[in-house]
Amino acid sequence: MTEKSFRIRARHLRLGYAAAVGAALLFLMPVVPAFAQWAVYDGANHVENVLIAARTLQQIDNQITSLANEAQMLVNQGRNLAGLPLSTLSTLQSTISQTTALLAQAQNIAYSVQSVEQQYQQAYSSVSSGMSDGALFSQAQTRWHNSVGGFEDALKLQARVVGNIPSDSSAMTQLVSASQTSTGALQAAQAGNQLLALQSRQLSDIQAELAANGRATALQQARDAATEAESDAQYQHFSQHDAYMPGTVSMFGSGGD
Repeated sequence: MTEKSFRIRARHLRLGYAAAVGAALLFLMPVVPAFAQWAVYDGANHVENVLIAARTLQQIDNQITSLANEAQMLVNQGRNLAGLPLSTLSTLQSTISQTTALLAQAQNIAYSVQSVEQQYQQAYSSVSSGMSDGALFSQAQTRWHNSVGGFEDALKLQARVVGNIPSDSSAMTQLVSASQTSTGALQAAQAGNQLLALQSRQLSDIQAELAANGRATALQQARDAATEAESDAQYQHFSQHDAYMPGTVSMFGSGGD
């Protein structure tokens, strides 16, 4: 039963009860027969009956009002407990999974402390003058590939973050509209929570992009530092050779004519 129908029914009950009380009062009024001229009218008893009926009617009216208020409270509770029909959780989870997959595809040096320690030791901090020219060239090529791969990974992640903007805008518009048109506290709270989840996902994108950019920059800086060590090692190799000594060169097999 809705609140409106409940109040209409309560009004009918009041009218019906008032009519019943009126009929009871008419019934309680003394009827003096024409042949009984000696009957006495008890006014005090009549007034008491009227007061009792009035108090009873007031109590019933108060009970009806109380029931109407309780019905309204139940209606409000139902609105507050109604769930939000819109959910963006699956979309957010899918976007996070895509970003995570891009991070997992990091080329050459992964986002792993163990991987960084191992590969950095092999390609960046092991340059020495005792290495052959072939080994120096191989390490230099590895460092170049790492730097190029790092910048490519950063560009891919930036493209993913930018690609998320249209879907984020659409989700934000839907959630704000759902929050503004919510019928109860629960729907408003759920819309607000989903907006916070969207912001958290966007912050995760920014964090991932900063990590990718920082990784690319760090790889390039490490490459520059290793290149200086490589240049020093190559100079050491060159300086170990004997100095050039001029000599007589015979051309065309002649003896000098």
